[in-house]
Amino acid sequence: MKEKLEEIKTKGLEKIENVKNTEELEEVRKELTGKNSTLSEVLKSMKSLSPDEKKSIGMLATEIKGVFAENINHKEKELIASMSVLKEPIDLTIPGKKVTRGALHPITQMRYDLNDAFLSLGFEVYSEDDISSEKYAFDNLNFAKEHPARQSMDTYWIKGTEEKEGSERLCLRPHLTGGSVRYLQKHGAPARFVYPGGAYRNETTDARHERAFVQYEALIVDKDISFSSGMVLIQTILEKVFGRKINTRMREGFFPFTEPGYEIDMECLVCGGKGCKVCNHNGWIEVMPGGVIHPNVLKSAGLDSEEWTGFYINIGLDRLVMMRYGVDDVRLFHSTDLRFLKQFK
Repeated sequence: MKEKLEEIKTKGLEKIENVKNTEELEEVRKELTGKNSTLSEVLKSMKSLSPDEKKSIGMLATEIKGVFAENINHKEKELIASMSVLKEPIDLTIPGKKVTRGALHPITQMRYDLNDAFLSLGFEVYSEDDISSEKYAFDNLNFAKEHPARQSMDTYWIKGTEEKEGSERLCLRPHLTGGSVRYLQKHGAPARFVYPGGAYRNETTDARHERAFVQYEALIVDKDISFSSGMVLIQTILEKVFGRKINTRMREGFFPFTEPGYEIDMECLVCGGKGCKVCNHNGWIEVMPGGVIHPNVLKSAGLDSEEWTGFYINIGLDRLVMMRYGVDDVRLFHSTDLRFLKQFK
């Protein structure tokens, strides 16, 4: 029987040595040390042996089992080390090095804060692709065919998307408002939702303008939505974001998708209303257009404009972040300058 055990040991060590990966090694482990292993079968046949033979054979079997376990563990470490992209195996006992902790980008943090604020008011957070179409970016929003925003001076059109007959032109999303029609077509009314995301316009950059920026739009659609409800919504959101009452004003403004439409300004927090380059030296900065949803937009969404009404607000998220932190140039947010970004950790 000793000869049989030695043979099992020799063949077992050879199998361990020839293993190519951890999956094979696990199979060999079960084969050599499991309940149904050859070693276990030998031990079960010891009933006919004398007490002294049982003792010596048992000791040898236990020794072989230990040799198997030791070699399997060694082989496992060897296989794991060979799987690493590093030149040397990783020593997990070495104390770790201090890693500089990152942080959310200030615009991302503002978006999360607004999400929390709107969710607490019973809104849904909605999102869609950055690529839109002429239908959703303009046609459904009551834009005239000759509106200048349709031209390349404002909108980034994707070349070649209108070449096939019957196809519509695609563009980088110039604003988020087209998403409102898409949402209403799918979910109907009543509805209250927000949809944050990037917008892209071919314009000159300066302290207040970027070609790629972040908007945050909100829309309530219901029966008998009053203008005062929209004003309360605006004040509530600004107070939640800044933690205090913010002075605001509304000016008449034209937007094809609203009737009536308004420019909503807040007192410049960079200069405290005294005037600076951020607010164009007048003490106020436009942070969001808004207004009552135009009946034609409701019709595009498949809703009866005699039954439903609504209120839009479209927040310029970059500018709101400028107000929160007193940043005087919007271009800093997209500069990837770590000296600037580390200030918001």
